Amino acid sequence: MDNNRVYIFDTTLRDGEQVPGCQLNTVEKIQVAKALETLGVDVIEAGFPVSSPGDYNSVVEISKAVTWPTICALTRAVEKDIDVAAEALRHAKRGRIHTGIGTSDLHIRYKFKSNREEILERAVRAVKYAKKYVEDVEFYAEDAGRTDNEYLARVVEAVIAAGATVVNIPDTTGYCLPEEFGAKIKYLCDHVKGIEHAVISTHCHNDLGMATANTMAGILNGARQCEVTINGIGERAGNTAMEEVVMILKSHKEIGLDTNINTQRIYPLSRMVSGLMNMPVQPNKAIVGKNAFAHSSGIHQDGVLKNVSTYEIIDPKDIGLDNNSIVLTARSGHAALKFRLEALGVKLSDERLDAVYQEFLRLADKKKEIHDDDILMLAGADRAENHHIKVDWLQATSGIGMKPVASIGVEIAGEKFEAAATGNGPVDASINALRQIIKRQVTINEYTIQGVSKGADDCCKVHMQVEHEGRVYYGFGASTDIVSASIEAYVDCLNKL
Repeated sequence: MDNNRVYIFDTTLRDGEQVPGCQLNTVEKIQVAKALETLGVDVIEAGFPVSSPGDYNSVVEISKAVTWPTICALTRAVEKDIDVAAEALRHAKRGRIHTGIGTSDLHIRYKFKSNREEILERAVRAVKYAKKYVEDVEFYAEDAGRTDNEYLARVVEAVIAAGATVVNIPDTTGYCLPEEFGAKIKYLCDHVKGIEHAVISTHCHNDLGMATANTMAGILNGARQCEVTINGIGERAGNTAMEEVVMILKSHKEIGLDTNINTQRIYPLSRMVSGLMNMPVQPNKAIVGKNAFAHSSGIHQDGVLKNVSTYEIIDPKDIGLDNNSIVLTARSGHAALKFRLEALGVKLSDERLDAVYQEFLRLADKKKEIHDDDILMLAGADRAENHHIKVDWLQATSGIGMKPVASIGVEIAGEKFEAAATGNGPVDASINALRQIIKRQVTINEYTIQGVSKGADDCCKVHMQVEHEGRVYYGFGASTDIVSASIEAYVDCLNKL
């Protein structure tokens, strides 16, 4: 192991995908996995094989599709889990089984109804069993953040002796303070016999907004693997954001640690994951947010114009943002569109590019300039072709002093339907008309509109979350027309019911 290197373990496809409504199909997971390989991550956690046939199949197919990163499969400390994980990893060039158990007194007492000695025995037994299948075994001590350090050290020492090559110290609930988490890692480095034979890993959650700070505290105290996700997505408040840790290490050369990440591919991958998972990136998100390199204060603008280093510690080009990018208009050709799509991490077949180009021309006739969000939306628009429910036409009317009204025509499994309704606004009226046809009790929980640029001809993106019979579904739509984008998002949700 290179002690000056921090290994990047990406769990976007496992922990990141546990966000309700953000599940990917196998083809989409392979697309992300290949992009992660190009990015330069060391380990891809591809799924939890025993949890579902879909997860199992994804681990199998990603193992086939990816060449040099280690492919990791998650398990509980249960022999059946480990058997299924090993089978799913059979095609992996480098396979790793990630097994473990809760070690905090809270987990031991309430989750397992057990005791410390029995948990230690189960941990050792699981590692030894996994070792029969693969040489590379990672052990996670769930809720290590709230585990007594002395007992945690006993568990870590025992699993390393049993053959664990990586030991994961998760702050599962995001509870630890950075100083506390850093001290925990240092305690293990100082008190665990044989710790030099394993890599210490961090896996921090963001419940209190400290995931990145805790991860860095762990790294500064001896951890050499960090478990992260693109855009920081994940359960509850999310995980440590990969792009933040990587750019902290790149910016602070004095730390003396580096990663294998090709940082210029960060921004395109961030947009890909956001689009595929219907998870918008907040504008003020560090590194990849829309406003991360925007300056509105007059004082800041004056400083940046004189010397960009006055207010920017990162060159936008280092993360894949090209200040001199080709501007796309209605006069742009196939080559310019293809170039920009590939710069954003999207490669299309010639046939598919031709179809997207025709849609691009139609959009370009409505707008002065086409932005990255626009063409990413166009490149992903073909998913609507396979929808069970399709909108044939939509007409909505509203204005000052008049009641909004909408009429809509849809096709459901080849059969045509039409309806009209009023509402509080054109969007509400359009959805009410569609509800008359669908006749399902669907509640809209969240409705978010994002603009791409600042003009009146802006292409807007709508993200929607609906609930039906206790289950939550996410939908996405994009158009230069807010009403059309909203109906697209609603129909996207309906097609997932």
